[in-house]
Amino acid sequence: MAGSETVTVAVRVKPGSSRARVGGRFDGPYGPALVIAVHQPAVDGRATEAARRALAETLGLRPAAVSLRTGAASRDKLFQVDGLTSAIDARLRQLRDGSAQ
Repeated sequence: MAGSETVTVAVRVKPGSSRARVGGRFDGPYGPALVIAVHQPAVDGRATEAARRALAETLGLRPAAVSLRTGAASRDKLFQVDGLTSAIDARLRQLRDGSAQ
């Protein structure tokens, strides 16, 4: 993958978690999804926003580079990530497939 591009990332959000964490795999409706556990409750989009910011931070991107595509009222979400590079793509796979941390 040369340069940077936009990609859609499937995510499973676990709101109300005692420990915030990005990593793990969940086979959901959009295929293999990255698990993101957040402290915030699933109220008024707070968990979704926390997951969006956690994904951006984990990938070393500005929060504005990650946006919600679908799943505002669901634990299963699709995020659009702008500025994806091969290194970030590899990091996503590593986090999702459990070989990280």
